[in-house]
Amino acid sequence: MSAEQLDPTALEREWREWRREHERQLSDPHGLLAATGLHWLTSEPTRFDDVPGAWSTSNGGVCVDLADGETLTRGAVTLSGTHNFGVIEDGPGVMATFDDAVVEIAKRGVRDMIRPRHPDHALVRNYRGTPTFPFDVRWRVTGRINPFESPQSVTVDASVEGLHHVYEAPGQVEFELDGATHRLTAFSDGDSFDILFRDVTSGVTTYGATRALAVEAPDDDGRVTLDFNRATNLYCAYTDFSTCPLPPPENRLSVAIEAGEKIPYERHVA
Repeated sequence: MSAEQLDPTALEREWREWRREHERQLSDPHGLLAATGLHWLTSEPTRFDDVPGAWSTSNGGVCVDLADGETLTRGAVTLSGTHNFGVIEDGPGVMATFDDAVVEIAKRGVRDMIRPRHPDHALVRNYRGTPTFPFDVRWRVTGRINPFESPQSVTVDASVEGLHHVYEAPGQVEFELDGATHRLTAFSDGDSFDILFRDVTSGVTTYGATRALAVEAPDDDGRVTLDFNRATNLYCAYTDFSTCPLPPPENRLSVAIEAGEKIPYERHVA
């Protein structure tokens, strides 16, 4: 690493720039804070108050029946009447727009769902930022990826009861903190990793269910940097219309990670 990268002042400046971009994404008027519902689809066409059309799902995919005067837009195409979105894969899904709102059509586990997002929803309209611990270079630690003999499929619970997520775990990240060795199972995100964890602050000063940490790809010696200053909440910390994954049981740290994002203001006043 260069001296610039290790300089605490430069690191804090980079962190503040990263925080601004992260907050911009959180406050996106069509982001998940704007979600007004999480609607699980069945074979029975069903109408919901916050989105046009009657929605259903079958082996052929997600279908919407739009009444006269109702439209959706997907890309540059205006949809009317009956439209089949096809089979949706578990993941980001697809988006359609109506008026000034959007609807996400997605699959979680084996179930299809829609999630309308309205920019005038109170949660996004009144969002005033997420409190954080002050930046402290102490929470930037070097670790090492210890790969499994072969990547493992790890099933974790979700913020929605009865839902599970499956991720590929290439190994565990091992690091030293407060004189002890800690290990966290990491999920693959291309060449980098995502880590979900709880710690002693969870449910006290930080959101109780989980926080997340993105870790860049290891160097040639398998070393990685864990910057807990960049530990973030998942959307389940803000809205009940999230399907966020929860950490595997082994990812509960026995230390207080007093870094990164705290409990959102919205949860304090809920």
